[in-house]
Amino acid sequence: MADLQLSPEDRELRLLLGDVHTVAVVGLSSKRNRPSYQVARYLQEHGYRIVPVNPNETEVLGEPAYPSVPEIPGDIHVDVVDVFRRAEDTPQIARDAVRAGARVLWLQEGIWNDEAARIAMEGGLEVIMGVCMRHVRERLMGEEIA
Repeated sequence: MADLQLSPEDRELRLLLGDVHTVAVVGLSSKRNRPSYQVARYLQEHGYRIVPVNPNETEVLGEPAYPSVPEIPGDIHVDVVDVFRRAEDTPQIARDAVRAGARVLWLQEGIWNDEAARIAMEGGLEVIMGVCMRHVRERLMGEEIA
């Protein structure tokens, strides 16, 4: 019955979050106090495979890190490219997400870039901007936000 309170957009987001498995987290830091680490750890704890993308890291959360999305091995299918980078960096990340065959470009809380959105949508990706993937999942799954 709780679904009756969800908007059509919420139902679509819930289905999307339930249907994706691998999340490339661009800008993921190994520093535990960073939002990127906290969100990625949460997603990992809830069954998502995390692929760290950061040229300054070699491993985060027990997973090997890659310098950029194009350097993720081809046998790893990325569903979502979740971005923790400045808005001006996102158009190239959107191009990389399209080339990688991702389904979703997700720009985290406070990140908004119309050019990146256009690139991703023209490449067939769904685009979510300016909201935290963790907070959206917690809200849609009825979890208490920590």
